[in-house]
Amino acid sequence: MKKKRWLFFGLFVSIMLLLSGCDSSSLIVLDPKGPQAKTQSSTIIFSILMMAFVLIVVYILYIIMLTKYRASKTSDDYIPPHIEGNKWLEFTWIAIPVIIVAILSVVTVKTTSAVESVPAGYENQKPLVIYAASSNWKWHFSYPEEGVETVNYVNIPTNRPIEFRLYSYGPITSFWVPQLGGQKYAMSDMVNTLHLLADTPGSFMGRNSNFSGKGYAQMEFEVQSMSAGDFSKWVDDVKKTAPKLTEDKFNALLKTSYVGRESFTSTHLGFNPPPEMDMSEGHHGSGSSDKDSGSDTMDHSDMSNMEDMGSMEHGN
Repeated sequence: MKKKRWLFFGLFVSIMLLLSGCDSSSLIVLDPKGPQAKTQSSTIIFSILMMAFVLIVVYILYIIMLTKYRASKTSDDYIPPHIEGNKWLEFTWIAIPVIIVAILSVVTVKTTSAVESVPAGYENQKPLVIYAASSNWKWHFSYPEEGVETVNYVNIPTNRPIEFRLYSYGPITSFWVPQLGGQKYAMSDMVNTLHLLADTPGSFMGRNSNFSGKGYAQMEFEVQSMSAGDFSKWVDDVKKTAPKLTEDKFNALLKTSYVGRESFTSTHLGFNPPPEMDMSEGHHGSGSSDKDSGSDTMDHSDMSNMEDMGSMEHGN
């Protein structure tokens, strides 16, 4: 009996030491700052707890079997008695894994559906559309409605849904802001849509989470969440102080491997539009309709008109 207590105590200490190494403060994915990220964080924690429970039960049963049914000294001619199988035990150890997988499947499907759409409670609010394009090895963020563009940083208003439209000018990359939501691929021949929202002002790290070459480690960007008033002031400041983005300048940016943060008072969408599918059919690269994406379709002429309006405002 004393030996059993020591075995259980050793198992308990081992589990505590293992869990103590999981410092959630160092895992930014478990420090969500938006509803999408909170949904994913809750799903991750739920899955970890369920798997931990399964492991604990298995280890306890393992120790019990080792101690209770360990080999004993018997004569060489000993023949163990024949024992018929127990159908209820067999049913139990088949049903339990099926139930566990079913629960995890339902939770995963519900989570995926939630994070692929506009956050609950914000369905009637017009999203801020931002085109996020990757190139070796940097990120370009275009604001078609505001008529501004940034490189390697993106500012967003809090408590407003953000619709990132992702594509690439090079190899496949993956747009990821861990504290705001999951990752989604950016590809050269289509546009993928990612819905995010920040409900807390602050600075969040974003990066490319898909290996894409030697500059992969440098493909980081900052997401600055601010109030709606501060966001409007920032847009006005960019329009007053930043230069216009010309086609030559944009092509030079694409050819340059590493650049710092830059701001422009116009976007590249007019002269170098994203690889969207047939706009007349109401499709984006992600295959979702305008109704699903929660924003109005905007063709390339609309982008040019917006940039012209932005330039007129800047001139005034």
